[in-house]
Amino acid sequence: MLHLGKIIYAIFFSSLFTYGTTSDQDQNSLKELFKSKFKIGVALNKNQIRQKKQDENELIKKEFSSLTAENIMKWEEIHPKKDKYNFKISDLLVKLSEENNQDLIGHTLVWHNQIPDWVTRKGDGSLVSDNTLYRNIFDHISSVAGRYSGKIKGWDVVNEAILDDGSYRENDFYKISADEYIFKSFEIAHKIDPNAELYYNDFSMYKPEKCDAAIRIANKILERGLRIDGIGLQAHWGLDYPSIDEIETSILKIHEAGFRVHFTELDIDVLPNLWEIEGADLSDNFKSNDQLNPYKSSLPDSISDLLSNRYSEIFELFDKHNDKIDRVTFWGLSDGHSWKNDWPAKGRTNYPLLFDRENNPKKAYKDIMMLFNEK
Repeated sequence: MLHLGKIIYAIFFSSLFTYGTTSDQDQNSLKELFKSKFKIGVALNKNQIRQKKQDENELIKKEFSSLTAENIMKWEEIHPKKDKYNFKISDLLVKLSEENNQDLIGHTLVWHNQIPDWVTRKGDGSLVSDNTLYRNIFDHISSVAGRYSGKIKGWDVVNEAILDDGSYRENDFYKISADEYIFKSFEIAHKIDPNAELYYNDFSMYKPEKCDAAIRIANKILERGLRIDGIGLQAHWGLDYPSIDEIETSILKIHEAGFRVHFTELDIDVLPNLWEIEGADLSDNFKSNDQLNPYKSSLPDSISDLLSNRYSEIFELFDKHNDKIDRVTFWGLSDGHSWKNDWPAKGRTNYPLLFDRENNPKKAYKDIMMLFNEK
């Protein structure tokens, strides 16, 4: 009888996953499920910001309480030349977040990737002076963060400044100014938008050396009399890495150091990882082949089950520490739009998110909903 009851419940519950517009259905969403615990966010691409597809528009509004621009607020997109800014699409994103009553996260103000050469290099290729760099950073932050002052919940002020071993990444910013550019960026961001939260953001933060280094940076920011509100942990993970214990340790370390935890770029790679890459370094690129791209047309049920179990255990951990976590953001709306499809090898077909290529909820989504509705 108990078994039959579970079957009946499962059939009833599965009927809730047909997307529609009734108020009852609106209660069955990720943002409602975790409303009292943490925000649920999503990174959007240009067409989604332009609201090109109605089913995507409805999904974005229904499921998420926070929005992040996947690319259009990065330096090369929004500020390609010293005297040129492209605000059209970011303005649309601000409007979308306001219409949907969703938080907006600015990503990212200072990052060594996806940045024009003129920011750190002269015309002859040599590095600019530290004062020129600081002026470029000031102009950029004052123009971008200034334009959206009061409309942005928080900014990823500095992104990916350290390596996995905890040492500083020797990018152009660092070659010019050592770590001073980090402090200047936080100082300027606070002056320009004093009400926005300010974050440091990086990947592979479950690695002890890297997490410790991020906390040291955050503490140095505070020691300077500056402000930092949280640390972002990009969550580009796999089916079997990192361990739940490793993730939990990073949550506890950051919380005990006095900073709020943000999981900023969640997706789960289901493809073979023969290179043992565990981060999100865009410089990684390899050749694809059949061995590395085994699920070209669909995901086998056995892998779908593994993905579902993985997401469920991750969200159980997030729930356990919901008093320490402010936000969990998925890096992409659905499988077809994930950056994981072509990284680190072109042509790979991946399935890392909760919604499939037709924007339908996957087993992982349904299992999370069932798990937490039963609690």
